[in-house]
Formats: sequence, structure tokens, C-alpha cells
Amino acid sequence: MRSARSFVAVALAALLVTTLSTTADAKPTQPTQPKPPTPTVTSLGVPLSDVLLIGGTVAPGPNGKTAIWNASSGAPAHLNAIDPATGDSLLSAELPGGDGSYAVAAAPDGTIYAGTYYNGHLYRLRPGSSTVEDLGRPLPTETFILRITVDEQGNVYGGTYPHGRVFRYDHETGAVRDYGTIKAGQGYVKSIDYAAGKLYTGTEPDAYFSEIDVATGAITEIPAPPAMGDPKDKVVYDLNVRGGRVYTRVSTAFPGPMYVWDIASRTWVDEIPNEHGLDISPIGADGSLYLIQASELKKYDPATKTLTGTGLTFTGRIQNARAIGYADLGLPDYPGTSVVGTLWRGEEFRYNPQTGKSEIFQTKVRREPIDILAVAGGKDKIYTGGFLNGGVAVVDPSTGQATFNRFSQVEALLEGSDGMLWIGAYPEARLYAYDTTKPWSSPEYSPGPPGTPDNPTQRLNLKPDLFQTRARALAEVNGKIAVGTVPDGDRLGGALVIYDPRTGTSEKYRNIVQDESVYGVTAQCGIVYGGTSIAGGLVTTPPTREAGTVFAWDVARKKKLWEVVPVPKAATVSSVVIGPDGLLWGVAGKTVFALAPDSGKVKKSFTLGTTSSSGDVVATRDAVYVSIDQNKIYRIAPGSKATPALFLEHPHRRLAVRNDHQLVMTNGPELFRIDISR
Repeated sequence: MRSARSFVAVALAALLVTTLSTTADAKPTQPTQPKPPTPTVTSLGVPLSDVLLIGGTVAPGPNGKTAIWNASSGAPAHLNAIDPATGDSLLSAELPGGDGSYAVAAAPDGTIYAGTYYNGHLYRLRPGSSTVEDLGRPLPTETFILRITVDEQGNVYGGTYPHGRVFRYDHETGAVRDYGTIKAGQGYVKSIDYAAGKLYTGTEPDAYFSEIDVATGAITEIPAPPAMGDPKDKVVYDLNVRGGRVYTRVSTAFPGPMYVWDIASRTWVDEIPNEHGLDISPIGADGSLYLIQASELKKYDPATKTLTGTGLTFTGRIQNARAIGYADLGLPDYPGTSVVGTLWRGEEFRYNPQTGKSEIFQTKVRREPIDILAVAGGKDKIYTGGFLNGGVAVVDPSTGQATFNRFSQVEALLEGSDGMLWIGAYPEARLYAYDTTKPWSSPEYSPGPPGTPDNPTQRLNLKPDLFQTRARALAEVNGKIAVGTVPDGDRLGGALVIYDPRTGTSEKYRNIVQDESVYGVTAQCGIVYGGTSIAGGLVTTPPTREAGTVFAWDVARKKKLWEVVPVPKAATVSSVVIGPDGLLWGVAGKTVFALAPDSGKVKKSFTLGTTSSSGDVVATRDAVYVSIDQNKIYRIAPGSKATPALFLEHPHRRLAVRNDHQLVMTNGPELFRIDISR
């Protein structure tokens, strides 16, 4: 899923005789086309950068005073210590090889540990040091350490993905104990905490709770809260042990019920609705704790099971604590001990119980470049959308000057014929319309001055009725917007949605191809063509089919015209486009192919790559360009005897077309313009 981080020098290509894989209707021919035009590659810089904090804790800092610790996502990620009194950065240390961390914890001696994702490594920062030690990957099969916790001796325990395992790291010897997969079929140990010789864990894609004896490894399943209902497709998103009770939230990044399990009586004793997570504070001196509930920081009394508001309220789409604890700030309005914590975009919140004073302000956590997940060429601009951290940037194609706007993770972008920028977002497969001639003001992520109208505006949310999570592909068809989606959770079956901006109505078709997600769409003459994938909502979701397809959908007649498998056993058709020759071109892993738009009959097929990495195929009036192996771009000119010629060799993730003489591509967070000589 990740793009290459580094980029190499551009290698301009000569004509390449490719390995051909042809159908009966497409006989092999020798290359006859002239040498392709010469590309000129220009870096337009890094258009997206922001703060994204996920894992965190409150513990002694580099100066011996209490600090807020957070991991900021990036390439690489950084472990940061923040002064809660000023918001200043006390330390920012690289987590080499890690992209980010959900898992940050402090040992009793002040050592800070972080577990990262994509490389699945554990890191350690000892007191007094400014350099992090890479302790390696505790479990060779695991690429995500999702949460960690520490026992009284300083040993570290972690929950992992993709096999849902738990490990212990011995802080003295470095020995690793593998407790194995905690619940069969559950690929994520999403949450974990330790107390009195036991570990408490929660899973995804289904919500199961377990207690593990750290000495014997015995696993005891904890019965689900009666109010939770069926655990299917529910997530134990976070879990904390406080004062002999397990506080566990079954939800997503958004508010949900928090259930309270009493360890001694082995019963569920309370339910706190609309709790935001991700963490709750430790038990305070008066026996209470603090959490974010219904958009407000509240004090919870475990003895009486009551919540008391503090007056500190939160706005925006994401309102959960990434770290929360207590600190003596030494400020006039904050005498004694205050509650402190951080939010996902690097803001600090604090509240003083004595004075009632509270505030939210931006800390000085460093901004990190954001990998580009979506890119689109426009008439006058280039548009980019960010992965994970999210964001939308409008880029000048001549200078690279970018205007960055905080936003959700962006899956797809499209400049409509009316000049509107259409944005496909994750999660909840949302569709937004952004009028680029007016000020940006997103109430969910980055509001403008008071009174500024919402822009972009949300037009669709496809989770409630279609159970979709990614608005993966966009195309315009007769003034309407076609949206291709990927399902939510442990599900199969994407959707095709046709949205009419003039009426605000939509036509929704789930399982347009049975049990397949829609990864790419294009349109011509009232027909939407889509490329699909056997993948579901999670990479652990087992597919029921062997190959991705291409389909044709008649919008006016509301009818599927045909569906074909262009490349047997290729899991995903990641992109489709109508070429200048009138054929429907697509790419499936290492193979580029052309179909007859009226029938889906395969007319051409070329095997060019060595991997099954997803690629893009785009078209100008002169040629089709296809991305292969995330490092090569081939050009295919019109003509019955035309064959692919290597056009450019350069690491990249996404490829788009801006006009007939200009392509754009991305490599990690960097954006490039490709000028095509005439």
C-alpha cells in the first residue's frame, strides 16, 4: 500500500521490446512505432504537511518535569516530548524506519517505549538520552504494533497485526515471548493494558475481550457486555485498566459506548455513552478520572458512576485524547495539579480543577510531510489529497506553490466540468464538493472565520445504508458524479453510486460486481466503466472470487451491460480509461489491456511488469500512459500495431493527466510534473 519514499534520478527511456501476452483477437506484432516523445520531469515539492498524533502518554520528560509524549506520523515518525506549560518541544527524536505509532508507553523508571506500524518495530528512549534505540521487530510476522503496555518491572507487552498476536519484551535481556494469536480469525489485537499479572485485550474486526495470565500464557475470554450485542463488525478500539476496572470503548475514531468491567467481581458494572477515547486519565488523588465524553472533558467518579462536566468542550470531527494525564504547570491560573493532554492535530488541552480554567492551543510539535494518496490534474491547478494525516492541497503547476487545507484522508479527486473539485474521503465513503473560487472552511477539520459558509460541503455519506468506507474512485458522467467505493469493516462488496449535483439525489448500487470493491471508474457517452478488486474492507477479509473485473453500467437505463475478467487470477483492476483509439484501457497488476467498450471483448493485452502492485492508466489525445511496478511508465500510441514503449523510469505511486502535454505523478509526499515534448 505504501509508495516508495526515496526517489532516484530520472532515466529517460529508449524503445523497449516488451513481453507480450495476447488474446486470440490480438496477434503478436513487432514494435513499429517511432521513439516516444521525451519527458521532462520537474519536482513541485511537498504540497501536504501537517501534524498527526496517534499514540501518547504523560510521563517525566527530558528535563525531569512532567511532559506530554506523542509519536507524530511521518517518514520517519518522531517521538516528541512537549512542555505542557508552554507547548514547546522538549525533544523530537526519529523512529528510524517507522511511519507512525499508535503505541507509546512509559516504564516505571521513565523509559519511553514506542511500537510502530508498517515495520512493526519496538523502540526505546532511556532517561537522559536524546536518541532512540531500535529494538527490532519483536514478532517477525507482524507489521503493526497497535498498542503497548508496561508492567511493574518495566517489561513491555504489545498487541499486533496482521495475526492478532501478543508479545512480551524483557527489558533486561531483550528476550521476546510470543503469546500467540489471541482469538482465531481476529487479525488485530487493537487494544491492550496490564494490571496485577494479567493482560486485558480487545480485537478487530470483531469485538472480543480476553484476559491473559502473563506467567502461564493462559487466555480467558471475557464475556461481551450485554448491551453490546453481536460482536460482529465491532471494534474494541481502546482499553485502559484503572483502579481494578477495565474501561473499554467499542467504536471507531468517533464516539461510542465505553463499558466498565470490574476485575474482582468479573461483571460489567457501567456503560458510559458517547465516549471519545483514545485514552482516559489515570486515577487521581480523589479517586476519580477524566475522559472526553459528548464533546466535553468530564470527571468520572467510579464509586458513584457519575460524570461531571468541566466546561472544556471540543469541536470538529475528531475529538479524542491522544495522551491524557496530570501535570503541575506552575502557572497563575493553574495552581497545583492540572489535567493535560493532546489532540490529533497537535493541540494541547488543559484544565485546572481548582480554578476551572481551561484552554486549547496549538503546540510546537513539528509538522511532517504527508504521503500523497490522491492526485488530479485540473484546467489551471493540480490537486493532491493526503494519506492518513489527510488534507487537500491546491498546487500551481508552474511554480509548485501550494495552498494546504486540513481535511480527512483523501481517496480520490476530480475537477468537474463546472469547475468544482470533488473529493472522495475516508472513512464513511464521503463525497464532498469544494468551490475553489471561495474560501475553504471545513467545520469538521479546519473552520474558517466565524460566519464563513461551509466549503467544501458534504454531499454523500455511504456508510449508514451501504456500509462503505472508502470513496475510492470518481468520474463525471453527463453532469453527474460516479463514485466507486470499498466496503467498511470485515465485509465484501463495494458500490457504484451516481450522484446528481443539480438535484442532490443519488442512485446507489451495492455489489455492482458481486463481492468486489470498485477501485477505478471512467465514463463516456452515458456509460460508466469500472475496474474492481476481490479485496474487501480489511486486508484480512477473505475474498470469494479469484480475479478483478471490468464492468459497464448504463446510467440512463440503470443497467449493467457487461462484466468481464480481463486478466485471469489478477486480483485487482486498479484503473480504467478511454484511450484516444476509442478502446477501454485498464491495468491489473503487471498487465495492461484494452477492451471493446461495447462488449468488453479483450482487444490487446501486454504483460509489462514483475509485481502485482496497483497502477494507474491515463490518456491524452495522443496516447495512453500506464504505471507499472511503481517505477515505470509506458506509453502506448493509437494504432493496430502499436505496442508499449518505456516512457519514463522513476519511482512513483500515483499517475494522473493534466492536459494533452502534461502528466503529474507522486512519490511519497513529493509531487512531480511531467512535460511531454511535442
